[in-house]
Amino acid sequence: MSITISHCLTNCTLLLCAVFWNYPTSFCQDRKINEAYEKALSELDSMLQGTKQLSFKRAVFVTENTYLDEKLDYEEYNRHIKRLANLAKGWMEFNPLKDYKQADSANLLKNKALFRLLKDTICIEIVSQKKTLSHLPYKYDFTDFFAKNDWTKMFVTKLMETHSGNCHSLPYFYKILADEIGATCWLSFAPNHIYIKNRCEGIGWYNTELTSGQFPIDAWITASGYISLNAIRSGIYMDTLSNRQAIAQCVLDLAKGYERKTGNTTDSFLIRCCDLVLKYHPMNIGAAIYKADILRKQFQSAKEVQSEQTQKLYKEIEVLYVRILKAGYVEMPEKMYQDWLQSVNKEKKKFSDQRLIRVL
Repeated sequence: MSITISHCLTNCTLLLCAVFWNYPTSFCQDRKINEAYEKALSELDSMLQGTKQLSFKRAVFVTENTYLDEKLDYEEYNRHIKRLANLAKGWMEFNPLKDYKQADSANLLKNKALFRLLKDTICIEIVSQKKTLSHLPYKYDFTDFFAKNDWTKMFVTKLMETHSGNCHSLPYFYKILADEIGATCWLSFAPNHIYIKNRCEGIGWYNTELTSGQFPIDAWITASGYISLNAIRSGIYMDTLSNRQAIAQCVLDLAKGYERKTGNTTDSFLIRCCDLVLKYHPMNIGAAIYKADILRKQFQSAKEVQSEQTQKLYKEIEVLYVRILKAGYVEMPEKMYQDWLQSVNKEKKKFSDQRLIRVL
């Protein structure tokens, strides 16, 4: 009996070796990717649940580091952010507000410093060392700004390294730095776009557009024609995101990175990510559209097999699309987005908020 068992075990071992000899890299790599993404999702979920401290800075790092096979250094990432935060604080010491006397002047000055840090060249003279520190502005990267060819075009870490980014990484970076120095600001959505909303007592609400380095009025944001009053009322566009909702948006980034990484467009991991986003941010139009698209692909793959499950899937897709349309969503063509984005550069005076010229 022992000889028979030994013989069977030997054959099984040889069979397993043969299988893994043919597919060793892909099997191990897929498993490693899945484990890394599950770990990342678990950490973000813990933040959203409140069992782990809310940190947008950390959430952004987790999503990007997971896509990059955990090759980023969190300590270096932190040091880079702290250096810039200290530079912003140093700039504030030499550039106090002169014509603004409201109680929230400290917060306005912090936001002014961050805007200058990202969009202007900053020079600070260190008298004791007889030298001047210079910091160059961050520019908009017009190459593959939708990250169709290279997903890292969306990354804050790419922006930090190259000093160029898009309407995803630039406002993310602004918020990270704002959190670092204790400034108040909010992420906000427009079609295919993210920007910063600010508020101060002397002016009220105003918009900070980092792709062009301007403070556009609401009319410019709605000028494309793809933001209806219904879309504003429902909160899918031009509303402010809480810290928890901003971290939920990172979960959507995580899902899209997973799809790019694995090539899997119907994985249940993607659905779980979308559901988590919508749990904490029900009006996140990006997550709703993404989930509907995943379910549609799942349905197309299974529609030949008529079953109770496929009928349930169809019903879920139908409910999602109705919800999206009722929220006021209208798809914006890529060419239209490009024209809309460049319009503020061509007509700066027309679209700039004149109230801010005196104080910012």
